[in-house]
Amino acid sequence: MTTFGYEQSLGYDRRATRLLTGLYRRIATDIDTRTAHSTTVIDLGTGPGKLLSHLAARRPDLRLHGIDLSPHMIDIARRTLADHAVDLAVADVADLPHPDASIDVAVSSLSMHEWPDLSAAVTELRRVLRPAGIAALYDFRFTRTHEIRRALSTVFGAVETETIRLPWHPVAVITCYRVSA
Repeated sequence: MTTFGYEQSLGYDRRATRLLTGLYRRIATDIDTRTAHSTTVIDLGTGPGKLLSHLAARRPDLRLHGIDLSPHMIDIARRTLADHAVDLAVADVADLPHPDASIDVAVSSLSMHEWPDLSAAVTELRRVLRPAGIAALYDFRFTRTHEIRRALSTVFGAVETETIRLPWHPVAVITCYRVSA
């Protein structure tokens, strides 16, 4: 997985704010409508914490966690989320700092294509999801599609997909992969 340096992290934060706010709102709405009170949610590859910020503002009852491989991204996320109770950690998706069956919802927005060992990450994701927990993994539509489907179906069975168009782009460039534990 690519680790961002400090300047790269700041640049990504600026781009994410400008280009991905619509996607973050969409994901926050999806999670809002699919979760019960006090659900535990983890954002895998949280970056600057923009998605968690939308979730915290929309659903203060959620127990939110975010991980990222870059300590610089986690520093920016801490500033972004200073007014919210969110647990943030520098961690790899293939080695999550959470106990077995402790997460209700796992989400990832545009980081899955960076996961170097997709099979290990998906296996780890399954380990931390509670029974009937769900994962909603949003990533670029044309990146590692067959590998992603194979890894998810091997561990979870059925994989539901949805194609998503960003408001500013004429073509649907995002796929959401949904699986259930």
